[in-house]
Amino acid sequence: MVAAIIMLSFILSRTLCQTVAEATCKSHSSLVTTFRAFTTSGQRCEEDSNGASASVVTYPQLKTMLSNRDVQLFDVREPDEYQEGRIPEAVNMPLSVVDESLRLSPELFQQRYDVRAPGKDDHNIVFYCRSGNRSFKALSAAPTAGFSQGQTF
Repeated sequence: MVAAIIMLSFILSRTLCQTVAEATCKSHSSLVTTFRAFTTSGQRCEEDSNGASASVVTYPQLKTMLSNRDVQLFDVREPDEYQEGRIPEAVNMPLSVVDESLRLSPELFQQRYDVRAPGKDDHNIVFYCRSGNRSFKALSAAPTAGFSQGQTF
């Protein structure tokens, strides 16, 4: 229970920081230009290598999906990180095995993860991690296994 509270606190903090950053950027456009000089050299975690935006689930959306039990939530952190705290209902699928795991037969997936295998056309597949970097990498790897509808949190 404590681990779940810690994880939810982290998520709320992250959401608050993102909201403040967005509001600051909108109200101080000159800062955006300066900030962009430092950020455009590398790939942003919400863009793929072609610059396309990823499908990002917000905290309120994830909360609704969880309460409606309409989410297949995969924590792509390492097992020790997962044990320290996680979102309830999340399944640990470390980034290093995402591609292999998504290619498993439904039977083997069920056996390994003790949950129903996601379908190739499911719209409720969500990957998450600590900062968003690994979840974006998992989301980027999913299409090679035939999953084009994934999202990241």
